[in-house]
Amino acid sequence: MPGITEIDTIVRIILSCVLGGLIGLERESLNKSAGFRTHILVCVGSALIMIVSQEIYYMFQSKVALDPGRIAAQVVSGIGFLGAGTIMREGATVKGLTTAASLWVVAGVGLAVGSGLYFPALATTGVVFIALIYLGKVEHLMTGVINMAVLGVTVQNRPGQLGRIGSFLGEQGILILNIQMKQTRDDNKVMFQIDIKTPNDMNMNEIIYQLSDIPGVYQVEYLE
Repeated sequence: MPGITEIDTIVRIILSCVLGGLIGLERESLNKSAGFRTHILVCVGSALIMIVSQEIYYMFQSKVALDPGRIAAQVVSGIGFLGAGTIMREGATVKGLTTAASLWVVAGVGLAVGSGLYFPALATTGVVFIALIYLGKVEHLMTGVINMAVLGVTVQNRPGQLGRIGSFLGEQGILILNIQMKQTRDDNKVMFQIDIKTPNDMNMNEIIYQLSDIPGVYQVEYLE
């Protein structure tokens, strides 16, 4: 059985670059930790590993029994380490799961392209691209009665400040999930990072404005 031609190899590498970059562009547009270049590298690398696996099989199939999928299979487990690097915990929320999943899918697309399965690779890329762009809006409409946000509130470092802020948020129907206190360069000031859940129709600009009017509050930032 003949091996993979040089032209076919170039086509597979270029196609994997295009498909990985397409998914990576969506992640890059949202300033995710793994963006355009990362997705291209994962997809091209996976395609190359698949090509190498097939070439090794063609070279030695008459001499020894080989499974061309054994080397490529390591991509599936190995990509988990890279995906784990994109997952972060911030207060009560976990971020980066979608990006980690997109890296895993991109690795699969690269393997498909590298093995010459162009149609499955193209179809998967199309489905993933649509899911990342449009299904997030559908998810928000179906389950978005509650929004999660993070507020950064810089206050005067004196007793009772956190209680005043908590009371105000409670009166507005805002649920506090987590509070972290961070020191500032000024010993007379302290910043509270507050993870909250708010009703979907709440005007956060108005909430920030009213929080700023609380005595002893110097600055309120909408971090997320």
